[in-house]
Amino acid sequence: MFLSFFYLLRSKGIDVSVTEWLTLMEALDKGLCHGSFTEFYYLCRMTLVNRESDFDNFDLAFGEYFKGLQDENEIPPEIMKWLDKGDMDTSQLNKDIYSFDQHRDFNTVKRMFRERVTEQNSEHNGGNYWIGTSGGSAFGHSGRNPGGIRVGGTPGMHTAFSVMGERKYQSFRNDRALSMRQFQVAFRRLRQYSARLDVAKTELDVDKTIDSTCNQGGYLKLEFDKPRKNTVKLLLLFDCGGTMYPFMELCNNLFQSVHKANHFKDVQTYYFHNCIYQKVYKTPECELGDWVDLDYLFRHYDKDYKVIIVGDAQMAPEELLDVNGNYRGPNGGMCGYEWCQLLNSKYKKVVWLNPRYHGNLTSLSWMESEHRLSQLFHMYMLSVDGLKEAITYLMAPR
Repeated sequence: MFLSFFYLLRSKGIDVSVTEWLTLMEALDKGLCHGSFTEFYYLCRMTLVNRESDFDNFDLAFGEYFKGLQDENEIPPEIMKWLDKGDMDTSQLNKDIYSFDQHRDFNTVKRMFRERVTEQNSEHNGGNYWIGTSGGSAFGHSGRNPGGIRVGGTPGMHTAFSVMGERKYQSFRNDRALSMRQFQVAFRRLRQYSARLDVAKTELDVDKTIDSTCNQGGYLKLEFDKPRKNTVKLLLLFDCGGTMYPFMELCNNLFQSVHKANHFKDVQTYYFHNCIYQKVYKTPECELGDWVDLDYLFRHYDKDYKVIIVGDAQMAPEELLDVNGNYRGPNGGMCGYEWCQLLNSKYKKVVWLNPRYHGNLTSLSWMESEHRLSQLFHMYMLSVDGLKEAITYLMAPR
């Protein structure tokens, strides 16, 4: 039964097992989706997808395979075309045109929405009944009526019961650039590397508590462990300016997450522009003179510090390889690559997080610097999976 859907899911990176697939077949045989295409979607997702990070890939695969079937939540293409207005200015809307009773429950709102879909045969903007834009209707987008169903557009009052026509789970993907929340979750992995204090067991061990409670047939049994002591010392080096401007918010999220985390014994942050040379800057403005020698770092932060370099490695080859490549300050008689080699030799563990890492793609000349640095440092994509891999490497015994 539609076995090609099984292989499509596997090709999208969703690790569906044969057992899970047979479970879905059994559920369908028992009629658990009740003849509803929407319930069929949720049944498939519940049975076949184990991680939130796979939800977006599942939606893409589901839409690709079943694109010819009609869903009760599907919006006719002509209505979507009428609503394709881009971002709109809603500041001058007349509140007197609001006609929607926001106290209606969701089932009523949904029924009214389906009625509009079947009845509507023309474009409407600024009204208070049809699916449209910029009005008092509860259906469409860019209006100011609380409740209802937004279709397309961008969020306004954030009060819609439901949102149609958008990918809801993109932010859960593991291959996406990180948000602050995702940074914080990833850094929690560092907690397992903290040392246990030689004191009484006063910290609740959730995993052991769950196991013991289950083993006792559901009777709660609390388990405790010795508290941990933060032992991880971190040195952060950020590339600022130039080609890193598009990633300023991303880098700020990383900076804020690191400094809010309680998993580090010490965190030190410095900055550079394009490439690491004789000096690193104290502030992200990278102002000339507001710097310290790289040797200062070597003397004040010992080899046990874990080093994370954040940059896109998009400097011109001469900036990396020419002894005079640093046009903003002193070179100290060495090229940028040699300074990077020195940094790499001084610390036990160094990783490079790259917001647009190209991996093994080396066919273009402007990727030469990235390729050379990826051969020197352990370089990872600045994504959820990339950060987890980097942390795993940093905390490995050797």
